[in-house]
Amino acid sequence: MEKLRILAESAKYDVSCSSSGTVRKGKQGMVGSTVGGVGICHSFADDGRCISLLKVMLTNYCMYDCAYCINRRSNDIKRATLSVSELEEITMEFYRRNYIEGLFLSSGVVRNPDYTMERLTAIARDLRTVHRFNGYIHLKGIPGCSQELLNEAGRYADRMSVNIEIPKEASLKLLAPEKDHQSVFQPMKMIQQGVLENKEDRKKYRYAPRFVPAGQSTQMIVGATKETDKDILLMSSMLYGQPTMRRVYYSGYVSVNTYDPRLPILKQPPLVRENRLYQADWLLRFYHFKVDEIVDDQHANLDLEVDPKLAWALRHPAYFPVDINTADYEQLLRVPGLGTKSAWLIVNSRRFNRLTSFDLKKMGVVMKKAKYFITCNELTSQFSQPIIGINEMRPERLRPLLISKAQQKRAAEERQLKLDFGE
Repeated sequence: MEKLRILAESAKYDVSCSSSGTVRKGKQGMVGSTVGGVGICHSFADDGRCISLLKVMLTNYCMYDCAYCINRRSNDIKRATLSVSELEEITMEFYRRNYIEGLFLSSGVVRNPDYTMERLTAIARDLRTVHRFNGYIHLKGIPGCSQELLNEAGRYADRMSVNIEIPKEASLKLLAPEKDHQSVFQPMKMIQQGVLENKEDRKKYRYAPRFVPAGQSTQMIVGATKETDKDILLMSSMLYGQPTMRRVYYSGYVSVNTYDPRLPILKQPPLVRENRLYQADWLLRFYHFKVDEIVDDQHANLDLEVDPKLAWALRHPAYFPVDINTADYEQLLRVPGLGTKSAWLIVNSRRFNRLTSFDLKKMGVVMKKAKYFITCNELTSQFSQPIIGINEMRPERLRPLLISKAQQKRAAEERQLKLDFGE
C-alpha cells in the first residue's frame, strides 16, 4: 500500500486522460466490460455517473532530469517500483471489488525506453490474456521505444498517449535537454499508422483484433515557459489535423521544483488560463473556429476576463446582430450564449414556427449573453423597449456588463502571477 500511495501521488500531474470512446462488450470467460463514451479518472459520463480509474505509475525512478517534473532524476523524493505481477494483482483486486473501472498506466523511464515500454506492454498483455481483464486500459507511450513494442501494446490498450509537454522545441531543450520533439512525434506517427492500418484490416476481416480503438491523446504544460496561447493553440490545431488524435490536454504548471532557476515561481497554477485554453480548444473542435480567429499577433494570449467566443464577438461587432430565424448553423455557433445543441435545436425548430426569446430560453440559450448579439424581430421579455445590441451599446460599454465580479477577481489574481520571461 505504501508503494501504491507513492506511485499514485507521482502520477497525479499527468492529466492526459479522457473518456475511452470505445466499447468492450462482456464476453464469456472474460472479466468485466466497458461502456462506450464514458469518462475516467473521476470525471463524469454523459448520464451523470462518476467514473473511477486506477491512475498509477509502474515506477517513479527516471533516467531523465526534466526541470518541470517531480520525478526528475535529481529530486530527493521517495521512490518506489511495482513489479509486473504486483500491478496486475492490484488492478484485478480493485476491479473485482468495483473500486475502479479501468487502468491508466504510466512510468518513469528506467535503463532505456525499450525496457520500460516492454514492462508496460507485458502488464497490458497479461491483464488481457492471463487475467481475462476486459475493462479500459490507457497506456503511456515511451518516447524513443521501438515500433514493435508500440504495435504490441496497441493490441491490448484502448488508448495510448505520448506527452509533448512544451509546444516549442527550443523551450523543451532548455527544460529537458535529453528530449526533443522528434522523439515524441515519432511514436505518435507509429501509433497513427497502426490505427489506420487496423481500420483497413477490419474492413476486410470482420474479426480482426482492434488497435488502440479510442485513438491517442497528449498533454502540454501551461505557464512553465514563455510560449503564448497562440503558440499552444497552433500546436493543438496541427495535432487535431491528424486522424487519430482525440484530445489535447492543458496542464497549468505546478511549482514542484522551486529551486530550479529556469522555472517561474508561482503561488498557484494558472488555472484561469488553463480553463480559457480548454474553451478555445472546444471552439477549434466543435465550433468551426480557426486559430487566427481566436488569437492573433495583436492578441497572442487569451482574454482572462471573458471566454474566447465572447472575446471574438466583442472584437467583431460588424458580424452582429444575427437573426436566429434566418441565420445558418455556422453563424449561430458564433453567437455567445449558444452552444452546438441549442444551435441545432434552433435550425430544426424554426421550420415550424418563428422563434422568440421565450423559445430560446426553453432551448437552454444563455440569454444574458446572447440577447446583445441576436435579433428575433420582437420586443424584450418586458415588452417595454427594443433589444439593445452590441452595435448600439459599443463593445467597450458592453464588456463590463458581461463580466461578473467573481470573474474580475479571478482574472486580477491571474495577472498578478504573470512573470516576464526575459532573455
